[in-house]
Amino acid sequence: MYQNKKQKYKKYYRLSQLLLVSLLLTNFFILPTKAEEDVTILNQQIEQKRREIDVLQKEIDAYAEQIKIKQQEARGLQNQISIIDNQIAKINLDIESTNIRIEENQLAIQAANLEIKVLENRIKDQKAKISEYLRLIHRNDQISPLEIVLNHDSFSDFFDQIKYTEEIHNDLKNALSGLKNEKINFEKEKNDLEGKIKLENELKDQLQSQRSELEERNTAQGMLLVQARLTQKQYQNYQYQLQLEQQQANSEISSIEKTIRAELEQRELAERFKDFGDARLAWPLDHSRGISAYFHDPDYPFRYIFEHPAIDIRAYQGTTLTAAESGYVARVKFAGDSSYAYIMLIHNNDISTVYGHVSKPLVKEDQYVTKGQAIALSGGMPGTPGSGNLSTGPHLHFEVRLGGIPVNPLEYLP
Repeated sequence: MYQNKKQKYKKYYRLSQLLLVSLLLTNFFILPTKAEEDVTILNQQIEQKRREIDVLQKEIDAYAEQIKIKQQEARGLQNQISIIDNQIAKINLDIESTNIRIEENQLAIQAANLEIKVLENRIKDQKAKISEYLRLIHRNDQISPLEIVLNHDSFSDFFDQIKYTEEIHNDLKNALSGLKNEKINFEKEKNDLEGKIKLENELKDQLQSQRSELEERNTAQGMLLVQARLTQKQYQNYQYQLQLEQQQANSEISSIEKTIRAELEQRELAERFKDFGDARLAWPLDHSRGISAYFHDPDYPFRYIFEHPAIDIRAYQGTTLTAAESGYVARVKFAGDSSYAYIMLIHNNDISTVYGHVSKPLVKEDQYVTKGQAIALSGGMPGTPGSGNLSTGPHLHFEVRLGGIPVNPLEYLP
Protein backbone atom coordinates (compact mmCIF):
# COMPACT_ATOMS: atom_id res chain seq x y z
CA MET A 1 0.00 0.00 0.00
CA TYR A 2 2.86 2.36 0.94
CA GLN A 3 4.53 1.54 -2.37
CA ASN A 4 1.29 2.32 -4.33
CA LYS A 5 1.00 5.74 -2.71
CA LYS A 6 4.59 6.47 -3.46
CA GLN A 7 4.11 5.51 -7.12
CA LYS A 8 0.95 7.63 -7.31
CA TYR A 9 2.71 10.67 -5.84
CA LYS A 10 5.65 10.30 -8.21
CA LYS A 11 3.18 10.16 -11.08
CA TYR A 12 1.70 13.55 -10.03
CA TYR A 13 5.21 14.88 -9.60
CA ARG A 14 6.26 13.88 -13.16
CA LEU A 15 3.00 15.18 -14.62
CA SER A 16 3.43 18.54 -12.92
CA GLN A 17 6.98 18.74 -14.29
CA LEU A 18 5.68 18.11 -17.82
CA LEU A 19 3.01 20.79 -17.41
CA LEU A 20 5.58 23.26 -16.13
CA VAL A 21 7.80 22.66 -19.16
CA SER A 22 4.73 23.00 -21.41
CA LEU A 23 3.81 26.36 -19.89
CA LEU A 24 7.39 27.60 -20.17
CA LEU A 25 7.46 26.64 -23.83
CA THR A 26 4.09 28.32 -24.37
CA ASN A 27 5.25 31.56 -22.79
CA PHE A 28 8.83 31.84 -24.03
CA PHE A 29 9.40 29.62 -27.04
CA ILE A 30 6.19 29.95 -29.08
CA LEU A 31 6.70 28.73 -32.62
CA PRO A 32 5.07 30.82 -35.37
CA THR A 33 1.69 29.53 -36.50
CA LYS A 34 0.24 29.72 -40.03
CA ALA A 35 -1.90 32.69 -38.94
CA GLU A 36 1.13 34.55 -37.59
CA GLU A 37 3.00 33.95 -40.85
CA ASP A 38 -0.01 35.33 -42.74
CA VAL A 39 0.03 38.43 -40.51
CA THR A 40 3.70 39.00 -41.43
CA ILE A 41 2.87 38.77 -45.14
CA LEU A 42 -0.08 41.17 -44.73
CA ASN A 43 2.12 43.67 -42.87
CA GLN A 44 4.61 43.57 -45.76
CA GLN A 45 1.76 44.29 -48.21
CA ILE A 46 0.56 47.15 -46.00
CA GLU A 47 4.04 48.68 -46.05
CA GLN A 48 4.05 48.46 -49.85
CA LYS A 49 0.71 50.32 -50.01
CA ARG A 50 2.14 53.05 -47.77
CA ARG A 51 5.09 53.52 -50.12
CA GLU A 52 2.67 53.84 -53.06
CA ILE A 53 0.67 56.47 -51.15
CA ASP A 54 3.84 58.45 -50.40
CA VAL A 55 4.69 58.54 -54.13
CA LEU A 56 1.18 59.71 -55.03
CA GLN A 57 1.22 62.35 -52.29
CA LYS A 58 4.27 63.99 -53.86
CA GLU A 59 2.40 64.25 -57.17
CA ILE A 60 -0.72 65.58 -55.39
CA ASP A 61 1.38 68.26 -53.65
CA ALA A 62 2.88 69.28 -56.99
CA TYR A 63 -0.58 69.82 -58.53
CA ALA A 64 -1.73 71.69 -55.41
CA GLU A 65 1.23 74.06 -55.81
CA GLN A 66 0.36 74.66 -59.49
CA ILE A 67 -3.25 75.41 -58.54
CA LYS A 68 -2.06 77.90 -55.92
CA ILE A 69 0.19 79.67 -58.46
CA LYS A 70 -2.61 79.93 -61.04
CA GLN A 71 -5.05 81.27 -58.46
CA GLN A 72 -2.70 84.18 -57.80
CA GLU A 73 -2.62 85.10 -61.48
CA ALA A 74 -5.23 87.17 -63.33
CA ARG A 75 -8.75 85.81 -63.23
CA GLY A 76 -9.36 85.02 -66.89
CA LEU A 77 -11.14 82.20 -68.69
CA GLN A 78 -7.98 80.44 -69.88
CA ASN A 79 -6.44 80.71 -66.44
CA GLN A 80 -9.59 79.22 -64.89
CA ILE A 81 -9.49 76.35 -67.40
CA SER A 82 -5.87 75.72 -66.43
CA ILE A 83 -6.82 75.70 -62.72
CA ILE A 84 -9.60 73.18 -63.35
CA ASP A 85 -7.26 71.00 -65.44
CA ASN A 86 -4.90 70.82 -62.46
CA GLN A 87 -7.79 70.28 -60.05
CA ILE A 88 -9.10 67.36 -62.10
CA ALA A 89 -5.61 65.81 -62.24
CA LYS A 90 -5.23 66.30 -58.49
CA ILE A 91 -8.66 64.81 -57.71
CA ASN A 92 -7.89 61.77 -59.88
CA LEU A 93 -4.71 61.26 -57.85
CA ASP A 94 -6.68 61.81 -54.63
CA ILE A 95 -9.11 59.09 -55.73
CA GLU A 96 -6.24 56.73 -56.57
CA SER A 97 -4.58 57.49 -53.22
CA THR A 98 -7.83 56.94 -51.32
CA ASN A 99 -8.39 53.64 -53.12
CA ILE A 100 -4.92 52.49 -52.06
CA ARG A 101 -5.59 53.65 -48.49
CA ILE A 102 -8.81 51.60 -48.56
CA GLU A 103 -6.82 48.57 -49.79
CA GLU A 104 -4.22 49.22 -47.07
CA ASN A 105 -6.95 49.40 -44.45
CA GLN A 106 -8.58 46.21 -45.70
CA LEU A 107 -5.22 44.44 -45.35
CA ALA A 108 -4.87 45.89 -41.84
CA ILE A 109 -8.34 44.58 -40.95
CA GLN A 110 -7.38 41.11 -42.23
CA ALA A 111 -4.15 41.24 -40.21
CA ALA A 112 -6.04 42.36 -37.09
CA ASN A 113 -8.55 39.53 -37.48
CA LEU A 114 -5.73 37.00 -37.78
CA GLU A 115 -3.95 38.48 -34.74
CA ILE A 116 -7.18 38.21 -32.77
CA LYS A 117 -7.50 34.58 -33.84
CA VAL A 118 -3.92 33.87 -32.70
CA LEU A 119 -4.60 35.53 -29.34
CA GLU A 120 -7.86 33.60 -28.91
CA ASN A 121 -6.07 30.29 -29.49
CA ARG A 122 -3.24 31.28 -27.17
CA ILE A 123 -5.67 32.28 -24.40
CA LYS A 124 -7.59 29.04 -24.87
CA ASP A 125 -4.35 27.03 -24.61
CA GLN A 126 -3.25 28.98 -21.51
CA LYS A 127 -6.61 28.39 -19.84
CA ALA A 128 -6.42 24.63 -20.48
CA LYS A 129 -2.92 24.35 -19.00
CA ILE A 130 -3.78 26.51 -16.00
CA SER A 131 -6.87 24.38 -15.34
CA GLU A 132 -4.69 21.26 -15.35
CA TYR A 133 -2.24 22.99 -13.00
CA LEU A 134 -5.06 23.80 -10.60
CA ARG A 135 -6.21 20.18 -10.59
CA LEU A 136 -2.66 19.04 -9.76
CA ILE A 137 -2.36 21.54 -6.94
CA HIS A 138 -5.71 20.42 -5.58
CA ARG A 139 -4.54 16.80 -5.61
CA ASN A 140 -1.28 17.80 -3.93
CA ASP A 141 -3.23 19.61 -1.25
CA GLN A 142 -5.09 16.38 -0.45
CA ILE A 143 -1.79 14.68 0.58
CA SER A 144 -0.80 15.16 4.20
CA PRO A 145 2.75 16.21 5.24
CA LEU A 146 3.21 12.73 6.79
CA GLU A 147 2.43 11.09 3.42
CA ILE A 148 4.93 13.38 1.70
CA VAL A 149 7.63 12.41 4.23
CA LEU A 150 6.84 8.69 3.83
CA ASN A 151 6.86 8.98 0.03
CA HIS A 152 10.44 10.29 0.00
CA ASP A 153 13.62 8.31 0.66
CA SER A 154 15.37 11.16 2.44
CA PHE A 155 14.78 14.54 4.05
CA SER A 156 16.69 16.07 1.15
CA ASP A 157 14.07 14.73 -1.28
CA PHE A 158 11.33 15.96 1.04
CA PHE A 159 12.68 19.53 1.09
CA ASP A 160 13.23 19.43 -2.68
CA GLN A 161 9.57 18.54 -3.08
CA ILE A 162 8.47 21.39 -0.76
CA LYS A 163 10.59 23.78 -2.82
CA TYR A 164 9.20 22.39 -6.04
CA THR A 165 5.62 22.82 -4.77
CA GLU A 166 6.38 26.49 -4.09
CA GLU A 167 7.76 26.81 -7.62
CA ILE A 168 4.55 25.35 -9.00
CA HIS A 169 2.54 28.03 -7.14
CA ASN A 170 4.86 30.77 -8.41
CA ASP A 171 4.68 29.45 -11.95
CA LEU A 172 0.91 29.35 -11.70
CA LYS A 173 0.91 32.96 -10.54
CA ASN A 174 3.12 33.94 -13.48
CA ALA A 175 0.93 31.97 -15.88
CA LEU A 176 -2.18 33.74 -14.60
CA SER A 177 -0.41 37.07 -14.99
CA GLY A 178 0.53 36.10 -18.55
CA LEU A 179 -3.08 35.14 -19.27
CA LYS A 180 -4.23 38.51 -17.98
CA ASN A 181 -1.78 40.28 -20.31
CA GLU A 182 -2.95 38.16 -23.23
CA LYS A 183 -6.55 39.19 -22.51
CA ILE A 184 -5.51 42.86 -22.34
CA ASN A 185 -3.76 42.48 -25.71
CA PHE A 186 -6.85 40.76 -27.07
CA GLU A 187 -9.11 43.65 -26.02
CA LYS A 188 -6.65 46.15 -27.51
CA GLU A 189 -6.62 44.28 -30.82
CA LYS A 190 -10.43 44.26 -30.86
CA ASN A 191 -10.55 48.02 -30.18
CA ASP A 192 -7.93 48.63 -32.88
CA LEU A 193 -10.00 46.54 -35.29
CA GLU A 194 -13.12 48.59 -34.57
CA GLY A 195 -11.09 51.75 -35.21
CA LYS A 196 -9.86 50.36 -38.54
CA ILE A 197 -13.42 49.47 -39.59
CA LYS A 198 -14.57 53.01 -38.72
CA LEU A 199 -11.69 54.45 -40.74
CA GLU A 200 -12.64 52.18 -43.64
CA ASN A 201 -16.16 53.66 -43.71
CA GLU A 202 -14.77 57.20 -43.47
CA LEU A 203 -12.43 56.51 -46.39
CA LYS A 204 -15.34 55.20 -48.48
CA ASP A 205 -17.36 58.36 -47.73
CA GLN A 206 -14.31 60.45 -48.64
CA LEU A 207 -13.96 58.53 -51.90
CA GLN A 208 -17.61 59.17 -52.76
CA SER A 209 -17.14 62.88 -52.03
CA GLN A 210 -14.03 63.00 -54.24
CA ARG A 211 -15.89 61.31 -57.09
CA SER A 212 -18.77 63.80 -56.75
CA GLU A 213 -16.27 66.67 -56.84
CA LEU A 214 -14.62 65.17 -59.92
CA GLU A 215 -17.98 65.03 -61.70
CA GLU A 216 -18.62 68.69 -60.81
CA ARG A 217 -15.16 69.78 -62.01
CA ASN A 218 -15.59 67.82 -65.26
CA THR A 219 -18.93 69.56 -65.87
CA ALA A 220 -17.39 72.96 -65.10
CA GLN A 221 -14.48 72.21 -67.44
CA GLY A 222 -16.92 71.31 -70.22
CA MET A 223 -18.82 74.57 -69.73
CA LEU A 224 -15.62 76.62 -69.78
CA LEU A 225 -14.28 74.85 -72.87
CA VAL A 226 -17.52 75.62 -74.72
CA GLN A 227 -17.03 79.30 -73.81
CA ALA A 228 -13.39 79.15 -74.93
CA ARG A 229 -14.50 78.07 -78.43
CA LEU A 230 -16.71 81.14 -78.86
CA THR A 231 -15.49 84.07 -80.90
CA GLN A 232 -14.17 87.03 -78.94
CA LYS A 233 -17.37 88.99 -79.54
CA GLN A 234 -19.62 86.04 -78.63
CA TYR A 235 -17.61 85.37 -75.48
CA GLN A 236 -17.74 89.00 -74.34
CA ASN A 237 -21.51 89.02 -74.86
CA TYR A 238 -21.90 85.71 -73.00
CA GLN A 239 -19.75 86.88 -70.08
CA TYR A 240 -21.68 90.15 -69.96
CA GLN A 241 -25.01 88.26 -69.78
CA LEU A 242 -23.77 86.06 -66.95
CA GLN A 243 -22.43 89.02 -64.98
CA LEU A 244 -25.64 90.93 -65.58
CA GLU A 245 -27.72 87.97 -64.40
CA GLN A 246 -25.66 87.73 -61.21
CA GLN A 247 -25.78 91.47 -60.55
CA GLN A 248 -29.55 91.57 -61.09
CA ALA A 249 -30.11 88.71 -58.64
CA ASN A 250 -27.86 90.37 -56.07
CA SER A 251 -29.48 93.77 -56.53
CA GLU A 252 -32.98 92.27 -56.40
CA ILE A 253 -32.27 90.42 -53.16
CA SER A 254 -30.76 93.49 -51.51
CA SER A 255 -33.56 95.82 -52.68
CA ILE A 256 -36.35 93.44 -51.69
CA GLU A 257 -34.90 93.00 -48.22
CA LYS A 258 -34.87 96.75 -47.56
CA THR A 259 -38.40 97.12 -48.90
CA ILE A 260 -39.79 94.23 -46.89
CA ARG A 261 -38.19 95.35 -43.63
CA ALA A 262 -39.71 98.81 -44.13
CA GLU A 263 -43.13 97.28 -44.89
CA LEU A 264 -42.97 95.11 -41.78
CA GLU A 265 -42.40 98.22 -39.68
CA GLN A 266 -45.26 100.11 -41.38
CA ARG A 267 -47.63 97.15 -40.98
CA GLU A 268 -46.80 97.10 -37.26
CA LEU A 269 -45.68 93.49 -37.52
CA ALA A 270 -42.27 94.15 -36.05
CA GLU A 271 -43.24 92.85 -32.61
CA ARG A 272 -44.45 89.56 -34.08
CA PHE A 273 -41.28 89.35 -36.17
CA LYS A 274 -39.10 89.75 -33.07
CA ASP A 275 -40.55 86.59 -31.62
CA PHE A 276 -38.61 84.56 -34.14
CA GLY A 277 -35.31 84.37 -32.26
CA ASP A 278 -31.90 85.92 -32.63
CA ALA A 279 -30.91 84.41 -36.00
CA ARG A 280 -28.75 81.63 -34.53
CA LEU A 281 -28.76 79.65 -37.73
CA ALA A 282 -29.14 75.92 -38.19
CA TRP A 283 -27.94 73.95 -41.20
CA PRO A 284 -30.74 74.00 -43.81
CA LEU A 285 -30.07 70.36 -44.72
CA ASP A 286 -27.81 67.45 -43.83
CA HIS A 287 -24.29 68.64 -44.70
CA SER A 288 -22.52 65.29 -44.23
CA ARG A 289 -21.82 65.07 -47.98
CA GLY A 290 -19.61 68.12 -47.66
CA ILE A 291 -19.25 71.61 -49.09
CA SER A 292 -18.31 71.88 -52.77
CA ALA A 293 -17.58 75.64 -52.78
CA TYR A 294 -16.88 78.06 -49.95
CA PHE A 295 -17.50 81.77 -49.48
CA HIS A 296 -15.19 83.69 -51.89
CA ASP A 297 -13.65 80.34 -52.76
CA PRO A 298 -10.47 80.67 -54.89
CA ASP A 299 -11.36 77.27 -56.42
CA TYR A 300 -14.81 78.43 -57.55
CA PRO A 301 -14.95 77.56 -61.30
CA PHE A 302 -16.71 80.82 -62.26
CA ARG A 303 -14.57 83.11 -60.18
CA TYR A 304 -13.44 84.90 -63.35
CA ILE A 305 -17.02 86.26 -63.53
CA PHE A 306 -17.77 86.99 -59.84
CA GLU A 307 -16.75 86.07 -56.29
CA HIS A 308 -18.82 83.28 -54.81
CA PRO A 309 -21.13 84.94 -52.21
CA ALA A 310 -22.25 81.73 -50.47
CA ILE A 311 -21.40 78.16 -49.60
CA ASP A 312 -22.50 75.32 -51.86
CA ILE A 313 -23.66 72.32 -49.83
CA ARG A 314 -23.77 69.01 -51.69
CA ALA A 315 -27.29 67.56 -51.76
CA TYR A 316 -29.07 65.01 -53.88
CA GLN A 317 -31.58 66.48 -56.32
CA GLY A 318 -34.91 66.95 -54.54
CA THR A 319 -33.58 67.02 -50.96
CA THR A 320 -35.87 68.82 -48.51
CA LEU A 321 -34.55 72.23 -47.44
CA THR A 322 -35.52 73.76 -44.09
CA ALA A 323 -35.48 77.31 -42.73
CA ALA A 324 -32.18 78.04 -41.01
CA GLU A 325 -34.07 80.33 -38.61
CA SER A 326 -37.63 81.50 -38.09
CA GLY A 327 -38.50 84.46 -40.27
CA TYR A 328 -40.51 86.01 -43.05
CA VAL A 329 -40.65 84.75 -46.67
CA ALA A 330 -39.65 87.86 -48.60
CA ARG A 331 -39.09 86.35 -52.06
CA VAL A 332 -39.88 83.15 -53.90
CA LYS A 333 -38.43 83.33 -57.40
CA PHE A 334 -39.35 80.25 -59.40
CA ALA A 335 -40.40 80.26 -63.06
CA GLY A 336 -40.66 76.50 -63.46
CA ASP A 337 -37.95 76.45 -66.13
CA SER A 338 -34.15 76.06 -65.86
CA SER A 339 -33.58 79.72 -64.92
CA TYR A 340 -32.05 80.43 -61.50
CA ALA A 341 -34.59 79.99 -58.69
CA TYR A 342 -34.23 80.97 -55.03
CA ILE A 343 -36.05 81.71 -51.79
CA MET A 344 -35.13 84.57 -49.44
CA LEU A 345 -36.05 84.68 -45.75
CA ILE A 346 -35.70 87.74 -43.53
CA HIS A 347 -34.70 87.25 -39.88
CA ASN A 348 -33.92 89.40 -36.86
CA ASN A 349 -30.68 91.31 -36.25
CA ASP A 350 -30.52 92.51 -39.89
CA ILE A 351 -29.90 88.91 -41.04
CA SER A 352 -31.38 87.30 -44.15
CA THR A 353 -30.79 83.92 -45.80
CA VAL A 354 -31.00 82.91 -49.46
CA TYR A 355 -31.54 79.33 -50.71
CA GLY A 356 -30.46 79.01 -54.36
CA HIS A 357 -31.07 76.41 -57.10
CA VAL A 358 -34.40 75.29 -55.62
CA SER A 359 -36.25 72.81 -57.82
CA LYS A 360 -39.60 73.22 -56.06
CA PRO A 361 -40.70 75.86 -53.51
CA LEU A 362 -42.89 74.69 -50.60
CA VAL A 363 -43.73 78.16 -49.21
CA LYS A 364 -45.20 81.38 -50.60
CA GLU A 365 -44.24 85.00 -50.27
CA ASP A 366 -45.64 87.03 -47.38
CA GLN A 367 -45.81 84.18 -44.88
CA TYR A 368 -43.93 83.41 -41.69
CA VAL A 369 -41.94 80.21 -41.24
CA THR A 370 -40.45 78.62 -38.15
CA LYS A 371 -36.94 77.31 -37.71
CA GLY A 372 -36.62 73.83 -39.25
CA GLN A 373 -39.80 74.17 -41.35
CA ALA A 374 -39.60 72.69 -44.87
CA ILE A 375 -39.42 75.51 -47.42
CA ALA A 376 -38.28 73.92 -50.70
CA LEU A 377 -36.64 71.02 -52.52
CA SER A 378 -33.04 71.35 -53.65
CA GLY A 379 -31.90 71.31 -57.26
CA GLY A 380 -28.79 72.33 -59.15
CA MET A 381 -28.58 69.51 -61.68
CA PRO A 382 -27.70 71.32 -64.93
CA GLY A 383 -30.70 71.91 -67.16
CA THR A 384 -33.31 71.09 -64.49
CA PRO A 385 -35.89 73.52 -63.00
CA GLY A 386 -34.29 76.26 -60.93
CA SER A 387 -30.68 75.30 -61.71
CA GLY A 388 -29.59 78.46 -63.55
CA ASN A 389 -26.71 78.80 -66.01
CA LEU A 390 -23.82 78.36 -63.57
CA SER A 391 -24.49 75.05 -61.85
CA THR A 392 -22.20 72.04 -62.25
CA GLY A 393 -24.11 69.55 -60.10
CA PRO A 394 -26.91 69.14 -57.54
CA HIS A 395 -26.37 71.28 -54.42
CA LEU A 396 -27.79 74.07 -52.29
CA HIS A 397 -26.40 77.57 -52.79
CA PHE A 398 -26.77 79.01 -49.26
CA GLU A 399 -26.24 82.72 -48.61
CA VAL A 400 -26.25 84.63 -45.34
CA ARG A 401 -26.56 88.42 -45.60
CA LEU A 402 -25.95 91.05 -42.95
CA GLY A 403 -27.56 94.39 -43.82
CA GLY A 404 -28.03 93.09 -47.37
CA ILE A 405 -24.30 92.29 -47.82
CA PRO A 406 -23.22 88.64 -48.26
CA VAL A 407 -21.14 87.31 -45.36
CA ASN A 408 -19.52 83.94 -44.68
CA PRO A 409 -22.34 81.54 -43.66
CA LEU A 410 -19.93 79.32 -41.72
CA GLU A 411 -19.54 82.12 -39.17
CA TYR A 412 -23.26 81.81 -38.35
CA LEU A 413 -23.65 78.03 -38.44
CA PRO A 414 -22.87 75.57 -35.61
